[in-house]
Amino acid sequence: MKLYSKEEMISSIKQIIETGWHKSVKKTVDKRNDGAVGNTLESLLGIEENNLPIPNTREWELKGQRKHTSSLITLKHIEPSPTGAKIVSTILLPKYGWKHKEAGRKYPKEEMSFRSTTSATSYTKRGFKVIVDRIQRKLIFDFNSSMVDITDSDVSLWYGSVKERIGTGKINPEPYWGFDDLKYAIGSKLMNCFYVIADTKIEDGH
Repeated sequence: MKLYSKEEMISSIKQIIETGWHKSVKKTVDKRNDGAVGNTLESLLGIEENNLPIPNTREWELKGQRKHTSSLITLKHIEPSPTGAKIVSTILLPKYGWKHKEAGRKYPKEEMSFRSTTSATSYTKRGFKVIVDRIQRKLIFDFNSSMVDITDSDVSLWYGSVKERIGTGKINPEPYWGFDDLKYAIGSKLMNCFYVIADTKIEDGH
């Protein structure tokens, strides 16, 4: 795998831009968050695709998105505190999770899933929200049973199972990310990040 210095990376990306349009390495033709921009850029740079939490090149992280996309971009996967409680694997997944959509096909029938695109301004249908506590300097992952949308049949069914598994109270222990932890974990990564925005078009179904 080729290793790039900062100057070499900038020069190589400029050369890719100057040569015009490049066919996506992905077969999708819509605008889902499918990683097409990043994967295509890695291919053009001669970098092997990886989904591991390590830089794509020697010291530089590559992030790519389509122009005008509404998709979110992942900065870093960080386990919430208290880390010793292993909250995701021991509480969120088994107590608040739901049946994985590929359970019984790609995964065993009992396979569970817990994914939440969570905002700091409103609760999700399942009653989750990120609370910014500036006094304690942390982001709290909050569950509020009164905010669960029981008019949604799937959510209502899930909520009934949550009541049986753990009840309707707050998550215990409370999951959170400290400001300082995020500062060092994400801040150090962003200092060495290339963010590339790509124009897109479709030709002959590609």
